[in-house]
Amino acid sequence: MMLRSIESTFRRLTVPVLVLGMLLASVVWTSNSDNVSASGNEVVSPHFAALQSEPLSVVDLVEEVNSAVVTVHNLSVLEDAFGSEQTIQQGTGTGFVIDEEGYIVTNWHVVSGGNEFAVAMFDGNLVEAELIGIDPRDDLAVVKIDSNEVLDVVTLGDSNELQPGQPVVAIGSPLGQFTNTVTSGIVSALNRDDFGGFSNCQNYSNLIQHDAAINPGNSGGPLFNLDGEVIGVNTLGLPTDMAGLPLQGLFFAVPSNLVAVIAQQLIQDGQISAPYIGISQSFLDSGQAAAIGLDIPGGIFVASVPFDGPANEAGLQEEDIILQIDGRQISLQQGLAAILLDYLPGDTVEITFIRDGQEQTLDLTLGTLPQSILEECALEG
Repeated sequence: MMLRSIESTFRRLTVPVLVLGMLLASVVWTSNSDNVSASGNEVVSPHFAALQSEPLSVVDLVEEVNSAVVTVHNLSVLEDAFGSEQTIQQGTGTGFVIDEEGYIVTNWHVVSGGNEFAVAMFDGNLVEAELIGIDPRDDLAVVKIDSNEVLDVVTLGDSNELQPGQPVVAIGSPLGQFTNTVTSGIVSALNRDDFGGFSNCQNYSNLIQHDAAINPGNSGGPLFNLDGEVIGVNTLGLPTDMAGLPLQGLFFAVPSNLVAVIAQQLIQDGQISAPYIGISQSFLDSGQAAAIGLDIPGGIFVASVPFDGPANEAGLQEEDIILQIDGRQISLQQGLAAILLDYLPGDTVEITFIRDGQEQTLDLTLGTLPQSILEECALEG
Protein backbone atom coordinates (compact mmCIF):
# COMPACT_ATOMS: atom_id res chain seq x y z
CA MET A 1 0.00 0.00 0.00
CA MET A 2 2.77 2.43 0.86
CA LEU A 3 4.42 2.07 -2.55
CA ARG A 4 1.16 2.75 -4.38
CA SER A 5 0.75 5.87 -2.26
CA ILE A 6 4.33 6.87 -2.98
CA GLU A 7 3.90 6.41 -6.71
CA SER A 8 0.72 8.48 -6.62
CA THR A 9 2.53 11.17 -4.70
CA PHE A 10 5.40 11.23 -7.19
CA ARG A 11 3.00 11.77 -10.08
CA ARG A 12 1.58 14.84 -8.33
CA LEU A 13 4.87 16.38 -7.41
CA THR A 14 7.27 18.57 -9.25
CA VAL A 15 10.83 18.66 -8.08
CA PRO A 16 12.26 22.05 -7.11
CA VAL A 17 15.86 23.12 -7.06
CA LEU A 18 17.25 23.84 -3.62
CA VAL A 19 19.96 26.42 -3.15
CA LEU A 20 21.09 27.27 0.36
CA GLY A 21 23.59 29.79 1.67
CA MET A 22 26.55 28.42 3.62
CA LEU A 23 28.96 30.52 5.65
CA LEU A 24 31.75 31.74 3.38
CA ALA A 25 29.88 31.28 0.10
CA SER A 26 26.57 30.18 -1.35
CA VAL A 27 26.40 26.40 -1.37
CA VAL A 28 24.15 24.07 -3.31
CA TRP A 29 23.21 21.12 -1.11
CA THR A 30 23.00 18.55 -3.84
CA SER A 31 19.90 16.84 -2.58
CA ASN A 32 16.73 17.92 -4.34
CA SER A 33 14.38 18.79 -1.51
CA ASP A 34 11.11 20.47 -0.69
CA ASN A 35 12.05 20.76 3.00
CA VAL A 36 15.62 19.87 3.87
CA SER A 37 16.61 20.43 7.48
CA ALA A 38 19.65 20.73 7.31
CA SER A 39 37.65 9.39 12.52
CA GLY A 40 39.49 8.80 9.87
CA ASN A 41 42.06 6.19 10.93
CA GLU A 42 42.63 4.05 7.89
CA VAL A 43 40.36 1.02 7.91
CA VAL A 44 40.54 -1.84 5.47
CA SER A 45 37.01 -2.19 4.14
CA PRO A 46 35.66 -5.47 2.81
CA HIS A 47 34.32 -3.44 -0.11
CA PHE A 48 37.71 -2.24 -1.37
CA ALA A 49 38.35 -3.68 -4.81
CA ALA A 50 41.50 -4.86 -6.50
CA LEU A 51 42.76 -2.33 -9.04
CA GLN A 52 41.95 -2.91 -12.68
CA SER A 53 44.97 -3.76 -14.79
CA GLU A 54 43.91 -1.06 -17.27
CA PRO A 55 41.68 1.96 -16.65
CA LEU A 56 38.16 1.56 -17.97
CA SER A 57 36.73 3.77 -20.65
CA VAL A 58 33.88 5.92 -19.36
CA VAL A 59 31.44 3.87 -21.44
CA ASP A 60 32.68 0.60 -19.97
CA LEU A 61 32.74 2.06 -16.45
CA VAL A 62 29.13 3.20 -16.68
CA GLU A 63 28.04 -0.16 -18.04
CA GLU A 64 29.80 -1.88 -15.14
CA VAL A 65 28.49 0.24 -12.23
CA ASN A 66 25.28 1.94 -13.35
CA SER A 67 22.85 -0.66 -12.01
CA ALA A 68 24.20 -0.17 -8.45
CA VAL A 69 23.34 3.56 -8.46
CA VAL A 70 19.86 4.36 -7.12
CA THR A 71 17.55 7.29 -6.43
CA VAL A 72 16.62 7.80 -2.76
CA HIS A 73 13.21 9.27 -1.95
CA ASN A 74 12.70 10.97 1.43
CA LEU A 75 9.06 10.77 2.50
CA SER A 76 6.85 11.81 5.37
CA VAL A 77 3.57 10.08 6.14
CA LEU A 78 1.24 12.67 7.68
CA GLU A 79 -2.31 12.55 8.96
CA ASP A 80 -4.72 15.22 7.74
CA ALA A 81 -7.56 16.83 9.69
CA PHE A 82 -9.91 14.00 8.65
CA GLY A 83 -7.62 11.25 9.91
CA SER A 84 -6.46 10.16 6.49
CA GLU A 85 -2.78 9.48 5.89
CA GLN A 86 -0.94 11.32 3.15
CA THR A 87 2.53 10.59 1.86
CA ILE A 88 4.51 13.77 1.23
CA GLN A 89 7.81 13.78 -0.59
CA GLN A 90 10.44 15.70 1.39
CA GLY A 91 13.08 15.46 -1.30
CA THR A 92 15.21 13.19 -3.42
CA GLY A 93 18.86 12.30 -3.67
CA THR A 94 21.14 9.60 -4.95
CA GLY A 95 22.74 6.57 -3.35
CA PHE A 96 24.73 3.47 -4.23
CA VAL A 97 24.54 -0.15 -3.10
CA ILE A 98 27.69 -1.31 -1.31
CA ASP A 99 26.93 -4.97 -0.64
CA GLU A 100 24.62 -7.85 -1.46
CA GLU A 101 22.72 -7.39 1.81
CA GLY A 102 21.19 -4.20 0.37
CA TYR A 103 23.03 -1.47 2.30
CA ILE A 104 23.02 1.86 0.47
CA VAL A 105 25.20 4.91 1.19
CA THR A 106 23.77 8.40 0.70
CA ASN A 107 23.96 11.84 2.34
CA TRP A 108 22.45 12.70 5.71
CA HIS A 109 20.75 15.76 4.29
CA VAL A 110 19.00 13.50 1.76
CA VAL A 111 17.21 11.53 4.51
CA SER A 112 16.89 14.27 7.14
CA GLY A 113 13.31 15.00 8.14
CA GLY A 114 11.78 11.87 6.62
CA ASN A 115 10.00 9.01 8.36
CA GLU A 116 9.55 6.75 5.35
CA PHE A 117 11.99 6.01 2.54
CA ALA A 118 11.86 4.43 -0.88
CA VAL A 119 14.53 3.65 -3.44
CA ALA A 120 14.10 3.69 -7.21
CA MET A 121 16.32 1.01 -8.72
CA PHE A 122 18.13 1.23 -12.05
CA ASP A 123 15.45 -0.92 -13.68
CA GLY A 124 12.70 1.45 -12.52
CA ASN A 125 11.49 -0.75 -9.69
CA LEU A 126 10.47 1.24 -6.58
CA VAL A 127 11.19 -0.54 -3.29
CA GLU A 128 10.81 0.29 0.38
CA ALA A 129 13.94 1.23 2.33
CA GLU A 130 14.82 1.34 6.03
CA LEU A 131 17.00 4.02 7.58
CA ILE A 132 19.91 2.27 9.33
CA GLY A 133 21.87 5.21 10.72
CA ILE A 134 22.91 8.81 10.19
CA ASP A 135 26.08 10.86 10.55
CA PRO A 136 25.16 14.56 10.45
CA ARG A 137 28.78 15.54 11.17
CA ASP A 138 30.10 14.10 7.90
CA ASP A 139 26.74 14.33 6.05
CA LEU A 140 26.47 10.58 5.52
CA ALA A 141 23.70 8.05 6.02
CA VAL A 142 22.96 4.38 5.31
CA VAL A 143 19.61 2.96 4.23
CA LYS A 144 18.80 -0.65 3.46
CA ILE A 145 16.61 -2.45 0.96
CA ASP A 146 15.71 -6.12 0.89
CA SER A 147 18.62 -8.19 -0.40
CA ASN A 148 16.34 -9.76 -3.02
CA GLU A 149 15.98 -6.34 -4.66
CA VAL A 150 19.72 -5.79 -5.16
CA LEU A 151 20.71 -5.57 -8.82
CA ASP A 152 24.42 -4.93 -8.39
CA VAL A 153 26.97 -3.49 -5.94
CA VAL A 154 29.93 -1.14 -6.21
CA THR A 155 33.19 -1.13 -4.29
CA LEU A 156 34.97 1.60 -2.35
CA GLY A 157 38.40 2.62 -3.56
CA ASP A 158 41.28 4.23 -1.67
CA SER A 159 40.80 8.00 -1.69
CA ASN A 160 44.32 8.45 -0.32
CA GLU A 161 45.60 7.41 -3.75
CA LEU A 162 43.85 10.27 -5.56
CA GLN A 163 45.89 12.91 -7.36
CA PRO A 164 44.88 16.30 -8.77
CA GLY A 165 44.19 15.97 -12.47
CA GLN A 166 42.98 12.37 -12.18
CA PRO A 167 39.83 11.62 -14.24
CA VAL A 168 36.60 11.01 -12.31
CA VAL A 169 33.00 10.18 -13.22
CA ALA A 170 29.85 11.12 -11.29
CA ILE A 171 26.51 9.32 -11.57
CA GLY A 172 23.35 10.64 -9.97
CA SER A 173 19.77 11.83 -10.26
CA PRO A 174 19.72 15.60 -10.77
CA LEU A 175 16.34 17.11 -9.85
CA GLY A 176 15.26 13.59 -8.89
CA GLN A 177 14.02 13.15 -12.45
CA PHE A 178 17.06 12.62 -14.66
CA THR A 179 18.09 9.36 -13.04
CA ASN A 180 21.54 7.85 -13.62
CA THR A 181 22.89 10.95 -15.30
CA VAL A 182 26.60 10.60 -16.07
CA THR A 183 29.09 13.48 -15.93
CA SER A 184 32.86 13.43 -16.04
CA GLY A 185 35.76 15.64 -15.00
CA ILE A 186 38.96 15.61 -13.02
CA VAL A 187 40.05 15.87 -9.42
CA SER A 188 40.64 19.59 -9.01
CA ALA A 189 42.15 19.52 -5.51
CA LEU A 190 42.27 17.42 -2.36
CA ASN A 191 41.80 17.97 1.37
CA ARG A 192 39.52 20.98 0.98
CA ASP A 193 38.62 22.29 4.41
CA ASP A 194 37.77 25.88 3.59
CA PHE A 195 34.12 26.01 4.63
CA GLY A 196 34.57 27.60 8.04
CA GLY A 197 31.93 25.48 9.78
CA PHE A 198 32.45 24.53 13.41
CA SER A 199 29.17 22.97 14.43
CA ASN A 200 28.65 19.22 14.61
CA CYS A 201 26.36 19.29 11.59
CA GLN A 202 27.71 19.07 8.05
CA ASN A 203 31.16 19.96 9.32
CA TYR A 204 32.90 19.19 6.06
CA SER A 205 36.59 18.32 6.19
CA ASN A 206 39.17 16.94 3.74
CA LEU A 207 36.74 17.07 0.83
CA ILE A 208 37.62 16.10 -2.73
CA GLN A 209 37.16 19.05 -5.10
CA HIS A 210 36.28 18.10 -8.68
CA ASP A 211 34.57 19.50 -11.77
CA ALA A 212 32.26 16.63 -12.80
CA ALA A 213 28.94 18.49 -12.89
CA ILE A 214 26.50 17.75 -10.06
CA ASN A 215 23.17 19.40 -9.33
CA PRO A 216 20.38 19.23 -6.75
CA GLY A 217 19.42 15.57 -6.60
CA ASN A 218 23.00 14.33 -7.03
CA SER A 219 23.55 14.34 -3.25
CA GLY A 220 24.75 11.00 -1.96
CA GLY A 221 25.75 9.81 -5.39
CA PRO A 222 29.06 8.12 -6.18
CA LEU A 223 32.17 9.70 -7.63
CA PHE A 224 34.15 7.02 -9.47
CA ASN A 225 37.75 6.61 -10.56
CA LEU A 226 38.42 4.87 -13.87
CA ASP A 227 38.92 1.56 -12.07
CA GLY A 228 35.19 1.56 -11.37
CA GLU A 229 35.66 2.24 -7.66
CA VAL A 230 33.75 4.80 -5.61
CA ILE A 231 36.31 7.30 -4.32
CA GLY A 232 33.86 9.90 -3.01
CA VAL A 233 30.25 10.72 -2.15
CA ASN A 234 29.04 13.84 -3.97
CA THR A 235 27.74 16.28 -1.40
CA LEU A 236 27.72 19.95 -2.40
CA GLY A 237 28.66 22.59 -4.94
CA LEU A 238 29.34 26.31 -4.88
CA PRO A 239 27.11 28.13 -7.40
CA THR A 240 27.99 31.73 -6.46
CA ASP A 241 30.47 33.71 -4.42
CA MET A 242 29.53 35.97 -1.52
CA ALA A 243 28.66 38.79 -3.92
CA GLY A 244 26.32 36.54 -5.90
CA LEU A 245 28.62 36.23 -8.89
CA PRO A 246 28.22 32.86 -10.64
CA LEU A 247 30.89 30.21 -10.22
CA GLN A 248 31.59 27.18 -12.36
CA GLY A 249 32.97 23.73 -11.72
CA LEU A 250 33.31 23.85 -7.92
CA PHE A 251 31.94 20.55 -6.64
CA PHE A 252 32.88 18.52 -3.58
CA ALA A 253 32.73 14.92 -2.40
CA VAL A 254 33.32 13.18 0.94
CA PRO A 255 36.39 10.91 0.50
CA SER A 256 35.77 7.17 0.33
CA ASN A 257 38.18 6.26 3.13
CA LEU A 258 36.05 8.24 5.57
CA VAL A 259 32.89 6.79 4.01
CA ALA A 260 34.20 3.25 4.61
CA VAL A 261 34.74 3.95 8.32
CA ILE A 262 31.40 5.69 8.82
CA ALA A 263 29.36 3.16 6.82
CA GLN A 264 30.84 0.32 8.85
CA GLN A 265 29.96 2.09 12.13
CA LEU A 266 26.42 2.87 11.00
CA ILE A 267 25.77 -0.69 9.82
CA GLN A 268 27.16 -2.22 13.00
CA ASP A 269 25.93 0.27 15.62
CA GLY A 270 23.39 2.55 13.93
CA GLN A 271 25.44 5.58 14.98
CA ILE A 272 28.94 7.01 14.74
CA SER A 273 31.63 7.08 17.39
CA ALA A 274 33.24 10.51 16.98
CA PRO A 275 35.92 12.19 19.13
CA TYR A 276 34.69 15.01 21.35
CA ILE A 277 36.58 17.83 23.05
CA GLY A 278 33.59 19.40 24.76
CA ILE A 279 33.70 23.14 24.10
CA SER A 280 31.55 25.81 22.53
CA GLN A 281 33.81 27.43 19.96
CA SER A 282 34.29 29.87 17.14
CA PHE A 283 37.02 30.01 14.52
CA LEU A 284 39.58 32.79 14.77
CA ASP A 285 41.10 33.50 11.36
CA SER A 286 44.41 35.26 10.76
CA GLY A 287 42.76 38.66 10.24
CA GLN A 288 40.79 38.43 13.46
CA ALA A 289 43.90 37.24 15.27
CA ALA A 290 45.90 40.20 13.97
CA ALA A 291 43.19 42.56 15.19
CA ILE A 292 43.79 41.40 18.77
CA GLY A 293 47.57 41.40 18.38
CA LEU A 294 48.22 37.71 17.61
CA ASP A 295 50.42 36.63 14.71
CA ILE A 296 48.88 33.20 14.04
CA PRO A 297 47.34 31.61 10.91
CA GLY A 298 44.21 30.64 12.83
CA GLY A 299 42.85 29.11 15.99
CA ILE A 300 39.80 28.18 18.02
CA PHE A 301 38.35 30.66 20.49
CA VAL A 302 36.85 28.76 23.43
CA ALA A 303 33.50 30.41 24.15
CA SER A 304 32.42 28.06 26.92
CA VAL A 305 33.48 24.82 28.61
CA PRO A 306 30.70 22.50 29.86
CA PHE A 307 31.50 21.22 33.33
CA ASP A 308 31.01 17.56 32.39
CA GLY A 309 33.18 17.42 29.26
CA PRO A 310 36.74 16.37 28.44
CA ALA A 311 37.92 19.99 28.07
CA ASN A 312 36.86 20.93 31.57
CA GLU A 313 38.52 17.83 33.00
CA ALA A 314 41.75 18.65 31.16
CA GLY A 315 41.77 22.26 32.35
CA LEU A 316 40.73 24.32 29.31
CA GLN A 317 38.97 27.56 30.19
CA GLU A 318 36.72 30.12 28.54
CA GLU A 319 38.59 32.59 26.30
CA ASP A 320 41.51 30.22 25.75
CA ILE A 321 42.65 30.16 22.12
CA ILE A 322 43.53 26.68 20.86
CA LEU A 323 46.36 26.81 18.34
CA GLN A 324 47.45 23.23 17.76
CA ILE A 325 46.51 19.60 18.30
CA ASP A 326 49.59 17.41 18.69
CA GLY A 327 51.63 20.10 16.96
CA ARG A 328 49.24 20.41 13.99
CA GLN A 329 48.34 24.06 13.45
CA ILE A 330 44.67 24.98 13.21
CA SER A 331 44.02 27.22 10.20
CA LEU A 332 41.41 27.91 7.57
CA GLN A 333 43.04 25.23 5.42
CA GLN A 334 43.19 22.67 8.26
CA GLY A 335 40.38 23.13 10.72
CA LEU A 336 39.86 21.40 14.02
CA ALA A 337 37.32 19.01 12.49
CA ALA A 338 39.81 17.88 9.85
CA ILE A 339 42.49 17.25 12.46
CA LEU A 340 40.13 15.26 14.68
CA LEU A 341 39.33 12.87 11.82
CA ASP A 342 42.66 11.21 12.60
CA TYR A 343 41.68 10.41 16.20
CA LEU A 344 39.28 8.14 18.04
CA PRO A 345 37.43 8.57 21.34
CA GLY A 346 39.83 7.69 24.14
CA ASP A 347 42.93 9.03 22.38
CA THR A 348 44.99 11.55 24.33
CA VAL A 349 46.21 14.65 22.49
CA GLU A 350 48.42 17.58 23.40
CA ILE A 351 46.59 20.90 23.14
CA THR A 352 48.65 24.04 22.51
CA PHE A 353 46.73 27.16 23.49
CA ILE A 354 47.07 30.80 24.50
CA ARG A 355 45.82 32.01 27.87
CA ASP A 356 46.38 35.56 29.12
CA GLY A 357 48.83 36.13 26.28
CA GLN A 358 50.99 33.13 27.16
CA GLU A 359 51.35 29.98 25.07
CA GLN A 360 50.75 26.81 27.13
CA THR A 361 50.09 23.09 26.61
CA LEU A 362 47.97 20.45 28.29
CA ASP A 363 46.96 16.84 27.65
CA LEU A 364 43.32 16.10 26.85
CA THR A 365 41.69 12.67 26.52
CA LEU A 366 39.03 12.80 23.82
CA GLY A 367 35.51 11.75 24.75
CA THR A 368 32.74 10.38 22.54
CA LEU A 369 30.47 12.89 20.83
CA PRO A 370 27.05 12.59 22.55
CA GLN A 371 24.29 11.45 20.23
CA SER A 372 22.06 14.15 21.71
CA ILE A 373 24.26 16.75 20.02
CA LEU A 374 23.84 15.07 16.62
CA GLU A 375 20.09 14.79 17.16
CA GLU A 376 19.96 18.59 17.36
CA CYS A 377 21.23 18.87 13.78
CA ALA A 378 17.78 18.39 12.26
CA LEU A 379 16.47 21.21 14.46
CA GLU A 380 19.33 23.50 13.40
CA GLY A 381 18.49 22.87 9.75
